[in-house]
Amino acid sequence: MTEQEILDKLDNSSIEYYGSFVQLGHPYSFLLDTRLNVFRGDNDRWAIAVEKLGYNPRGEAIILEIYYYGNCLINLGSYNNIPLNDYGIYPIDMDNFEEITDGEALKPDAKFWLVRGHQVPLTHTKQAYADAGIELKEYEPDTIRVEEAARLVLLTNRDLFRATDNELYKCIPADLKKILVLNEWFHKDFFLNLSPTLSDEHLRQTYEFNKNLTGLPGITFETFAQARRMHEIQASELDREEWETNRPGSYETWQLIAKVIVTNDLTHYKPTLQPNTHWIHWPDSGSL
Repeated sequence: MTEQEILDKLDNSSIEYYGSFVQLGHPYSFLLDTRLNVFRGDNDRWAIAVEKLGYNPRGEAIILEIYYYGNCLINLGSYNNIPLNDYGIYPIDMDNFEEITDGEALKPDAKFWLVRGHQVPLTHTKQAYADAGIELKEYEPDTIRVEEAARLVLLTNRDLFRATDNELYKCIPADLKKILVLNEWFHKDFFLNLSPTLSDEHLRQTYEFNKNLTGLPGITFETFAQARRMHEIQASELDREEWETNRPGSYETWQLIAKVIVTNDLTHYKPTLQPNTHWIHWPDSGSL
């Protein structure tokens, strides 16, 4: 096992698995909380589980997603015959959540969330949010949005929303030991478009299909082909820039974690970059 092997595994996770490297700023999910867990076993086995708690308005739920990386993962699901390296947990009782939620906001009489069997009080007092540094959007007067309520609740009930060891070990062999837990770290979102290059024949077929479907008024095959080739070049350039600047292996967080795994020595984790995993650093999360 080498540090480079670990970094290569992380860098290529968006190719090996369905999806991409964990994105804290995902536009479909308001970021609420994060945690990173590192595991090590014998025979050069290792695993990383990244917890991301978010509110997904389209899914109408607060979801704890666990993203797995490693060389010994088990029990992975699949989608379109491609392995999935994440799964979601719903810490709040869904009946309770739906009962006290009106669209994307709390109902005025909402009193608590039932989180893993515990009643977690909710507040509608604006000053409590202001004191916690949570700016209320109030798209409608006197409304508290779900992500705002959750961010306040997490200040005193964070452990209830985080993964249990049983949940973490769902895709990790039980004999691996948890050697490092980080509540914050410096993170970069990493996403590759991986736009395919069409063959000339496939390009012609695509043009004919769309022409039959919509007519493509005023668009010749030559114009269509030129636009497509330009798109492929631009996508390739964006992927190259993304790879060079944002892939996990390109910055110290994951380089240090790889060193910790290889040496089994926690003293190697001495970051110089300021952590940025708090939700306040990802204002565009949930923006769509």
